Amino acid sequence: MKTLLPLLFSLSLPMLITPLVVAAETATAKPALEALWQTEGLRVPESVLWYQQHNNDKTDSLLFVSEIDGKGNEADGVGGIALLNTDGSIRNKDWLRGLNAPKGLAVYRGKLYVADLTEVVVVDIASAKILNKIKAPEAVFLNDVAVDSKGVVYISDTRLNRVYKLEQDKISVFLDNVEAANGLTVVAEQLYIGAGDKLLKSDLTANNKTPVQLAVGFAERADGVEAVGNGDFIVSCWAGLVYYVYADGRIQELLDTRAAKLNTADIGWDAATKTLYVPTFFGNSVQAYSIRLK
Repeated sequence: MKTLLPLLFSLSLPMLITPLVVAAETATAKPALEALWQTEGLRVPESVLWYQQHNNDKTDSLLFVSEIDGKGNEADGVGGIALLNTDGSIRNKDWLRGLNAPKGLAVYRGKLYVADLTEVVVVDIASAKILNKIKAPEAVFLNDVAVDSKGVVYISDTRLNRVYKLEQDKISVFLDNVEAANGLTVVAEQLYIGAGDKLLKSDLTANNKTPVQLAVGFAERADGVEAVGNGDFIVSCWAGLVYYVYADGRIQELLDTRAAKLNTADIGWDAATKTLYVPTFFGNSVQAYSIRLK
């Protein structure tokens, strides 16, 4: 990967907060979250994506944060992407601007894919330049993005109950009638979909792509979906909930910020450090948590 250029480094530091266990450990050592830091002053952050680039013998980890800034359903041109360091400090507040209502993010071979209301924006990470904007047919509210090992990009439209796919610069319908389709992630040629109160799975190698149910019972509509790496998942619900989903379909609440009116939107995940990144949307912050796994 090339070095990110241009990058404007900021001395802005996150607000440090005292570690707090927000889900009590039990005798069975269930997963629990511990707060690490909180970065405020963002502009309606909707999605966080952890990213690591390699330059010679060095690695550089950072966080892409999509910022709606304006309204989530309007093409107002005021949205963008900010960059944070993994300690929560702001690396570049204005890395990319001029988007409409950017939400989900995915990376493949040096390119950042952004769900931007009705089109997918393709950005060259090294130069922070927009390479392409691809309109999704009939799209109303593109939400999340995921990419498979072949570079095929999948995009959810929550209002149309649909999942699109982007291949060779063309977008087509991949799945229809997936009620409240939102969070997406791909693991081993399986597409996982957070949809309403369910976590679904579609086999990308099968002739029949109809999703099957893996888990059900989220108290609010699912938003972000991240694979833990051991067959389990973490699922956020926009209204202010985060769940741990076991491979056998059991679900466990990790976080509930509804009383504080902090929405938990499209989460990011660093499997190496077991760090969860939560955009608070109307709270205009990103919060980081370490997770103690079973």
